Amino acid sequence: MADTGASALSPTPALPRTPPPHSPVARAERFVWLTARVLERHLFAHHFRGAPADPVEIALDAYRNEDGGYGHALEPDLRGPVSQPPHTAHALGVLDAVGRCAGQRVERMCRYLTSVSTPDGALPAVHPSQRGYPTAPFVTVVDDPPSALLATGPVVGLLHRNEVWHAWLFRATDFCWQAVESLEEPHAFEIEAAVAFLDSAPDRPRAEAAAARLGRLVRAHRLAILDPDDQDPDDQDPGPVSPGHAPDEHHFPHDYARTPRSLARAWFKDDEMARSLDHLAARQQADGGWPGRRGHWAPAPTMEARPLATIEALRTLRAYGRPVS
Repeated sequence: MADTGASALSPTPALPRTPPPHSPVARAERFVWLTARVLERHLFAHHFRGAPADPVEIALDAYRNEDGGYGHALEPDLRGPVSQPPHTAHALGVLDAVGRCAGQRVERMCRYLTSVSTPDGALPAVHPSQRGYPTAPFVTVVDDPPSALLATGPVVGLLHRNEVWHAWLFRATDFCWQAVESLEEPHAFEIEAAVAFLDSAPDRPRAEAAAARLGRLVRAHRLAILDPDDQDPDDQDPGPVSPGHAPDEHHFPHDYARTPRSLARAWFKDDEMARSLDHLAARQQADGGWPGRRGHWAPAPTMEARPLATIEALRTLRAYGRPVS
């Protein structure tokens, strides 16, 4: 009788192609294995090695609290176990990145966001429950925090992009429109938050008009370095550094337009975007990772921020068709 054992087995799925040893992805992968948390290891594997999303979700669960929010230093600059809007926004971003931003998990997150909202229905940058835990010196913890576009815009944008509907969204969306359309002297992180909202806001004509106005502000206030190779400190003021950034850290076009589909892409000429992406690619360091975007204040936050920045940089380069593997 013929041996049918081999033919009865399902074919072994092909493993993702191993990148060349000196490619940006291969160098970054080594860096991630040497430095990253379990969550970022699984995220890297999902984005660049074809790994499934389930391990990412499982790793993310370690940061979830009973109130539906997320804590435990998921956002590296806020240490401690308590749920915070920045941690929960970070978790939503992870779920969005792996196509899992839906269902009861997100419903519970919206209930948490409702519970910590300000009287006008938006989110504070930091909830006062953070008091007593280590926090970056550029983060202020107050007893009655105001609403913050920085915290609210990215969350509202993510929920709209994933067609999540919850009662909390109505007032939070109204807040974002008011905040975005009243910005006059913004800092760069506020612009990033505004773009995160506008890129997915349901009212597209209104979003396009608001984005065009912000683009003019970015150029007028010199909130983006348009020629990274022409930064002679004796001849040129490179513009203001945003709060929390390292002294030599500035924003570039790719920081606002993370993908070619972003409304912020129209703010920059093709050659300006090309130089920005060249600069981003060149920032990969000898150890394979990209530098973090925040100022150094403690060893663990600095180390944990770099794998996040590395994954973000590779995803941005790939979105624009730059070779990374």
